[in-house]
Amino acid sequence: MSINSSSNPSRRRFLALLAGGAALSAAGLSMAKPILINPCRAAIPVRLLDSPWLKQAWAGIDPEQLWDCHVHLAGIGDGGSGIELGPQLSSWLHPLHFAQRLFYMNAGCAHDAPGAVDTAYVARLLNLCDAMPEGFKVMLFAFARFHDSAGQAHPERSAFYVPNAWAAKMAREFPERFEWVASLHPYHATAVDDLSQAIADGARAVKWLPAAQGMDPADAKCDPFYRVLAATGTPLIVHCGEEKAVKGSDTQAFGNPLRLRRALDAGVRVVVAHCATIGKDIDDDGKVRPSFDLFLKVMAEPRAKELLHGDISAITLRNRKAAVIRTLLEREDLHERLLHGSDYPLPGILPLISPAALARQGLLPKAAVGDLDTLRQHNPLLFDFVHKRLLNWQGHSFSPAVFATRPFFAGDRS
Repeated sequence: MSINSSSNPSRRRFLALLAGGAALSAAGLSMAKPILINPCRAAIPVRLLDSPWLKQAWAGIDPEQLWDCHVHLAGIGDGGSGIELGPQLSSWLHPLHFAQRLFYMNAGCAHDAPGAVDTAYVARLLNLCDAMPEGFKVMLFAFARFHDSAGQAHPERSAFYVPNAWAAKMAREFPERFEWVASLHPYHATAVDDLSQAIADGARAVKWLPAAQGMDPADAKCDPFYRVLAATGTPLIVHCGEEKAVKGSDTQAFGNPLRLRRALDAGVRVVVAHCATIGKDIDDDGKVRPSFDLFLKVMAEPRAKELLHGDISAITLRNRKAAVIRTLLEREDLHERLLHGSDYPLPGILPLISPAALARQGLLPKAAVGDLDTLRQHNPLLFDFVHKRLLNWQGHSFSPAVFATRPFFAGDRS
């Protein structure tokens, strides 16, 4: 696909970065079938555009209603974004997390853009969106710092920080492709006022990652925050289950889906990121059970009716069990409460998702694997959508309703 131009000078600047100084060229990127490094290819081959699998994926889908509700902004703070990296992602003293950061930047095709990483990341994302039908958008996540129980921020204990202002600016400059999601810590002294301002500035939702940010959804200190969310109908997207990618402190237990009951009782619309498909948490009886089972338990409670939802981002990563995917496909009664999200840039990290493995598990057509592998090298966003549309288990696939996410976030779905 060619890159569409625009009269917007900021957009021209971003696209120039993509085409010029931010062109990616690292050793090994030209291998026929990359297995580790994302080759960051651009134009989708014409042959692939005619693939019957792509046509099947779009059948019954209205692109105007398709908003990818789980997309991360990333960078290193070199483009006036205000993004900050914590010690765990910026120092070789934390080799695993440092390596993760390099993979994230490669997945976002911003790893070889010295002095322009932040803008190269956004430029690539715009390019990917331009290969999608008109109307398709992504929801960009800000990311708050870790806060202690007194509401004080701790940059030294924060994996990274993406300001609300940067996410809002990107959505304001590129409204045809971007929406934005605020990230605010409910314990902070100005949290309620900041939330009201974010909503006024167009935030479509609020994102929490309790294990990395330190908020407990069951804490009474969240109540004033919940009252504003409920009064405005603003959804709260909460990561539940184990957090693998980033860590803030010893607060993994805050990701227990059962801790969302307080928000639900307050009338807040809540989205459980990844449907809590990884990790274990403590059940009401004190026994340890899969977080996913606890997610399903709360979904079945009367308090959750019309309030609790789940997004399907990351459910096909290698560290998820096939049984979880099968359950979500079979539970067609839940599909009206599931929402499409990609967790971008993760679909661009090649080792994390294996179409071939999913096919061996009976979840994807084997004949589609080759096209999916090629598609991901060019457009991880489209790949994520297509392979989830093709998921099937014994005749069960995700309903088109799962991909009609816009009404939920745009405020015209009850």
